[in-house]
Amino acid sequence: MRMRKMKNLEPRMEACAAYRITEPETKKGSWRNLMPGCCALWVELGCGKGKFTAETAQANPEVLLIAVERCREAMVVAMEKARAMGLTNVFFIDMDAAGIEEVFAPGEIDRLFVNFPDPWPRKKNAKRRLTFRTFLEHYSQVTAPGGELHFKTDNAPLFEFSLEEFAFCGLGVKNVTRNLHENGPVGIMTGYEEKFYALGTPINRCEVTMQPFRLPEQRAEEAEA
Repeated sequence: MRMRKMKNLEPRMEACAAYRITEPETKKGSWRNLMPGCCALWVELGCGKGKFTAETAQANPEVLLIAVERCREAMVVAMEKARAMGLTNVFFIDMDAAGIEEVFAPGEIDRLFVNFPDPWPRKKNAKRRLTFRTFLEHYSQVTAPGGELHFKTDNAPLFEFSLEEFAFCGLGVKNVTRNLHENGPVGIMTGYEEKFYALGTPINRCEVTMQPFRLPEQRAEEAEA
């Protein structure tokens, strides 16, 4: 997510310090200590300004939610939402999704959310898409067996590409829809999603059952070793 630079970013970040995890790698394998007794650990990759984040945390008070966002200007807005709502089950990390294995232990995450990521439409940039096979391999390592990835996008080509990637990796897919809100709003929307819905733009969504897998090139390397 891109936003204009904020002159008062640092004071605003400091005011939300209770919601920000500044050294997430130190929490690896022990995230649930932030909320002893939580029933599950959910992670949102690319939370933006946090509408979906805050409302999901509010609707699921028994779940610990960790929101990842590399744009600090967007993340501070999301943290301010959480603070205004008095939430105690959500925390934020400013980092890139590619580093997920550095901060979460194998099998630690129960559910991942990827909502409206950058589609990177040019073919040469396919590897940057958050549903590209190498990203999926990272996710599979930190997600519990049977855990899920919930994916939403307004970009039809990205959705079809993603379905192909899920199949390539041998991941089960369910609840596939190419017009989620066809008969009225369904579930918690992101800020972008509300705008798309108002414009009549179809929303694509699916749920992916995660499991460990090895990419063909990795299997080839292992066979040669």
